[in-house]
Amino acid sequence: MSNAEALARRERQVMDILYRMGEATAQEVMDAMTDPPTYSAVRALLATMTEKGLVEFRKDSRRYVYRPAVSEKKAKRSALKQLLSTFFEGKPEKLVAALLDPKDQQLSTDEIEKIRKLIDENQD
Repeated sequence: MSNAEALARRERQVMDILYRMGEATAQEVMDAMTDPPTYSAVRALLATMTEKGLVEFRKDSRRYVYRPAVSEKKAKRSALKQLLSTFFEGKPEKLVAALLDPKDQQLSTDEIEKIRKLIDENQD
């Protein structure tokens, strides 16, 4: 399992914040979190994520400014692979079937048409 696949909930939250903001200090990350832990916990989390290669930092005077070290596209692909593996036996068709299940979620005709176009475009 890669570092990106092993993201804990808080790590995912931090990555989402950094992707949205581009870069941020520990305080800015903490301010953007819902139900944030202590400042010390955020600093420790960012240090751990730096060791894992998920975030990078630069020094700005006495502050550390963090930014994602993994592209958002790569992180999304890893998260999707983890989702498929965990809940859908690694089979994309099971994921699509769950999306189309009317008991769980109703897709609009427009959304279904967009999915059809994506499938047609990727059949080559």
